Amino acid sequence: MGIEGTVRERLVDAGVELVLSEGSGSVGLREIARRAGVSHGAPRRYFPTHRALLSAIARRGFEELGARSATAAATAATPREELAALARVYVAYALERRGMFELMFRHDLLDSGEQHGAAGGPRLREATLPMFERVVELVARCRGEATEPSAAVTAAALWANLHGIAQLWSWRSLQLALGDSPASPDAPGAPDRLVEAALDAHLGSATA
Repeated sequence: MGIEGTVRERLVDAGVELVLSEGSGSVGLREIARRAGVSHGAPRRYFPTHRALLSAIARRGFEELGARSATAAATAATPREELAALARVYVAYALERRGMFELMFRHDLLDSGEQHGAAGGPRLREATLPMFERVVELVARCRGEATEPSAAVTAAALWANLHGIAQLWSWRSLQLALGDSPASPDAPGAPDRLVEAALDAHLGSATA
């Protein structure tokens, strides 16, 4: 990696650190530059817009989530097990990396379909869509049907359900609704149990 690539990575590293510690709303070019140890004008050389910088940071999040998902899915014996593993990783990542998770799906803030960073660099869309497409494929295999269109609708509904679980749990809304149940893995209101309930609701019970 050349000097320019190294500086760019330092800027993204600083952005990731800032998002995780203070949230996506705190990410500004000047603060990124300060944390990266470069001049305040340096980020503009690599990220011509604020959206470009946020997109590069969000891509790091998708790479990390993708790696965790691949590891979790590697031992799954059936499509249902793989889908459950991916769902648990998704919710766990959201709760552990709240600032990053919050940023990753704000496509209203990101250059999802535009080139960003180095010339000819990958688009953020190329990191986000395969994840959903894999869920559609797994839903279809679980239900024994073609992937379009009903499997895509079910996959989207399941995704929204999982996202809601993650968000409402992080806000402690679900804990309140469920009587502040303990957060042990076996508690009725624990995130993993809620994930299983979501899968059952959209796919039918695994034991049926």
